[in-house]
Amino acid sequence: MTQENAKSNSSLDRRRFLASSAAVLGGALAAPSLARGERDWSGKTPVRYPNPDIVVIDPRFAKYKLGNTPTQRLHLGTLWAEGPAWNGSGRYLIWSDIPNDCQLRWIEEDGHVSQFRSPSGNSNGNTFDYQGRQLSCQHGPRRVVRYEYDGTMTILAENFEGKSFNAPNDVVVHPNGDIWFTDPGYGGLMNYEGNRLNTGSVQPVQKEAVYRIDGQNGRIHKVTDEIGKPNGLCFSPDYKKLYIADTGSTHYPDIPKIIKVWDVVNEKSLVRGRHFTSMAMEVNGAEVAGVADGIRADEDGNIWASAGWVGEGYDGVHIFAPDGDRIGQIVLPEICGNVCFGGTKRNRLFMTASQSLYSLYVETRGAHIA
Repeated sequence: MTQENAKSNSSLDRRRFLASSAAVLGGALAAPSLARGERDWSGKTPVRYPNPDIVVIDPRFAKYKLGNTPTQRLHLGTLWAEGPAWNGSGRYLIWSDIPNDCQLRWIEEDGHVSQFRSPSGNSNGNTFDYQGRQLSCQHGPRRVVRYEYDGTMTILAENFEGKSFNAPNDVVVHPNGDIWFTDPGYGGLMNYEGNRLNTGSVQPVQKEAVYRIDGQNGRIHKVTDEIGKPNGLCFSPDYKKLYIADTGSTHYPDIPKIIKVWDVVNEKSLVRGRHFTSMAMEVNGAEVAGVADGIRADEDGNIWASAGWVGEGYDGVHIFAPDGDRIGQIVLPEICGNVCFGGTKRNRLFMTASQSLYSLYVETRGAHIA
């Protein structure tokens, strides 16, 4: 072999080596994305830390990400999981399986899951009030109820101004005893999630709205209907703002896929409703937009929003800073319907996602006990 040929072969081998190394490196860099798609969610195959499903979009989110925690699937088997609510004294989580007309319970002590209540009135959103009593939004009979200490049920709201509700969806409580809930009407539009009302309208009974039940006298007040279909809702840490997810795009194509925010006046009314954040984002070079469903605030005022109906790389939980910027994501293999903070230290995020219940420890705490 001539010296020139040797140099040529050596140069060719070097280029091949560099190309091969680049391919290997490229594969390594792509591994987190690949790992998400191929992850074994049975729990038998551990996830390599740091968890690739926790995505830092903005440096402000980095401090909330724990380096040594996995996203755990706690249960599989629901048809549409919704309404997670944490009971601090009992150290358990309850949530709804709307189509199966039941509520389930996960116990922190040993991870045991059992049927908690059946029938449940095709319940959707749940929470606990400041006296520890469970509140539920029932799609079937289209009402909001409270379960008392002796196990009996009290109907808190089933009609407004002589008309039944469309189908109450999600509920939160104020420290003053008032109960706030949304009424978008999905349960009244689907036999699958309640009792369908064949009215020929996407407003089964009346205009979609948000209501407040007065904690002192039980009177019901409409606080706003300036929204397409109000879904999940939550207060800011100081209770001076109310955030509401608008999922009106499911039936009104011109409604933007956003979360709105209002100022709370005198703990009773809402003013200055406005855009808080858009659910649109770029995934793999294309702008896509799903919808937010259930939402919760942490103690720093960030909003943790369940999200879905787009696919891989979008579905899961999106985290927004108080100024509305998206700062982080928790990627799930299913559409996420709702979230809540719980656990002994309220630093565990529970996520109801289609057929499953997931949890993830985070470096913050929920702003409220309910």
